[in-house]
Amino acid sequence: MPRLSIRPATPDDVALILTFIQELADYERLSDQVVATPEQLHNHLFGTRPFAEVLIGEVDGNPSGFALFFHNYSTFLSKPGIYLEDLFVRESARGSGLGKALLIHLAALALARGCGRLEWSVLDWNEPAIGFYERLGACAQDGWTVYRLTGEALENAGQMALRSPDAV
Repeated sequence: MPRLSIRPATPDDVALILTFIQELADYERLSDQVVATPEQLHNHLFGTRPFAEVLIGEVDGNPSGFALFFHNYSTFLSKPGIYLEDLFVRESARGSGLGKALLIHLAALALARGCGRLEWSVLDWNEPAIGFYERLGACAQDGWTVYRLTGEALENAGQMALRSPDAV
């Protein structure tokens, strides 16, 4: 039985976190979209105002996966929540229980912090992940579609407020 451990990331883990992000992007067929730098990650995870947190999962002392998450807020519950942005376990460690351990750790963290929910998104084609989440009791949220402003569309929307503050 492999020995699993989970620990909060430290600034010394920035290069490892970036490697995990690149490996996740490879798995998700999105490698061309990774533009993160070590400097950005260090600043955003460990700077004056951290925007996210990371857990490092180890199998027999070897870093084998990570979970990157941040708090959101439910107005209906009037409680904070945890949004899991990325969960990744290296192929060599899949089946070890590390993915489940990371999710269970996050669920316990959510409860300890008084959160009302733990949520995440999964790519429609990722059948192994969908099955894994459903076996844990997670439910797909039918009736919701994720929208995103990014790149030029985000710039254009943000610039509208600068050009015409009365329109906002």
